[in-house]
Amino acid sequence: MPPPPAPKAADAGVTTRSADLPPAPGAAESRRLDFRNGAPVIPVRLMEGNAAVSFGSKGRLRFRVSSVVERQPVEKVVEGPAGTDWQVKLVKGAPAELVARIQIAEVAFNDKVGLASAQQEWTERGLSTKPQVLGALYGIAGKVIDTRRYVLVVDQPPAPPASLAPQQAEILTKYQVRTSLLEEVKTPQKATLELLDGAGTVIATAQDKLVAESPDGTPIDVKRVEFGVGYDFHNFEDRSYRGAIQFSPDRTGRIAVINQIGMEDLLKGLVPSEIFAKAHLEALKAQAVTARAEVLAKVGLKHVADPYFLCTEQHCAVYRGVSGEAATTNAAVDATRGEMLFDLDGRLVDAVYSAVCGGHTEHNEIVWGGVPNQALRGVPDLLPGKPATPSPSKDLKGFLTTEGAYACRLSTFAAPTKFRWEKRFTAKEVDDKLAQFSVGRVMAMTVSERGVSGRARLLQISGEEGATTIRGELVIRRLFSNLNSAMFELKAERDAKGRPTAWVFTGGGWGHGVGMCQTGAIGRAEAGQTYQQILEHYFGGATVSRVY
Repeated sequence: MPPPPAPKAADAGVTTRSADLPPAPGAAESRRLDFRNGAPVIPVRLMEGNAAVSFGSKGRLRFRVSSVVERQPVEKVVEGPAGTDWQVKLVKGAPAELVARIQIAEVAFNDKVGLASAQQEWTERGLSTKPQVLGALYGIAGKVIDTRRYVLVVDQPPAPPASLAPQQAEILTKYQVRTSLLEEVKTPQKATLELLDGAGTVIATAQDKLVAESPDGTPIDVKRVEFGVGYDFHNFEDRSYRGAIQFSPDRTGRIAVINQIGMEDLLKGLVPSEIFAKAHLEALKAQAVTARAEVLAKVGLKHVADPYFLCTEQHCAVYRGVSGEAATTNAAVDATRGEMLFDLDGRLVDAVYSAVCGGHTEHNEIVWGGVPNQALRGVPDLLPGKPATPSPSKDLKGFLTTEGAYACRLSTFAAPTKFRWEKRFTAKEVDDKLAQFSVGRVMAMTVSERGVSGRARLLQISGEEGATTIRGELVIRRLFSNLNSAMFELKAERDAKGRPTAWVFTGGGWGHGVGMCQTGAIGRAEAGQTYQQILEHYFGGATVSRVY
């Protein structure tokens, strides 16, 4: 069956901006989804901060070169022969002028009561806030996708992002709330770019945008693509990409390399980085559907001040282009073309996932705050028909020591050290990690609130000089050197005088635990479940629907 026609241009537009600020000049064009054959084309950043980028293709290339003539935008087309090496060089560039507000909370778009409650909570803390709208409303083949949500920002004039760091640190210390910045482009970045052939001859000059396309669909090879930025595996490698390659100024005025890639081809280069490519086909299909939904759920919510929707790092989605594809995951993407998850109200599910749930997934609000999402309810990972085990919210110790028939434990890809683990810190290490809270030597730590999976939400700290409460699953994990998960039991080893000498975390799972357990999905597929059944289990009865 051929895909249904793409929505009209009026339906396909995406606008992403703060509700009370005007859009940045030129932002409308760069923040729109393009539709071809019914599927969206996603602009994905491959790398940025470059002064020159080398690339080529075994096939011929066509270049669309943007310039300005008598103050009017003009685009000319340059044809390039097959097998030629090319380079784009930065002639001159000017950085964007950015301003930002501190984002302190996030509330579902349809939750007016939750929004008022969040505002009241911060007012009582002595901090004035105001709501803004972030996200997008758009259509794909007649299906409405709505990712809009409210964000609460500190009610003060926007300021340069770097100037807000001290205030963010103060909020973290005082309220144990980790904030982010909601950025706006006050003055857009600019760049003059040159296109050179293999002999170094300047073929064309572009203002702000140059696009390389492959008319016959041959992948484009980009040299020295930077990856793993900020991680110990940071490196460079040559990679090949389907779709078009766009060269535009990044926020610093240097070259950003952007892949204009169709959703299905994007998934082919993304899914193998998210799950074992040799896993059962039904699990790979489940991963393809969740990845597709998650990509669209992020549109308009990330990189709102950049000329792309997503990056290719852990921040968004690890994507390696053709270089990262595998035949098995390509087959899974093709078999589920255009399929996404929708909840009982017909809304697109932000189909999040984590590596190993540890035997029980978690409610979304326990991990990220906000309102409960009916599709993101914590559920046991027991295989159908297997004996029940202790409830982790009532008896976490019993749960962690019972060998139940959990899908993520019985999967052939299960990792025992990720399913159950132990981490030890000396008393001095803990005192140093918590020094910012000025409680002195830590004498007691108690989890006072847990989620349905037993994951810690509130951690009470008592020291010789004071006490504090640590709020939030991710905040707790980061305080203790990025714990594998917040599903843990905590005990102190003490000396003869009762003073702690060490703290021992005994836990289960790897990751936040919300949504689909990837290792569990493999175990369920191996036990005979279809990808639809796997997704219905992890996402609260949500159903798979083909959109294009």
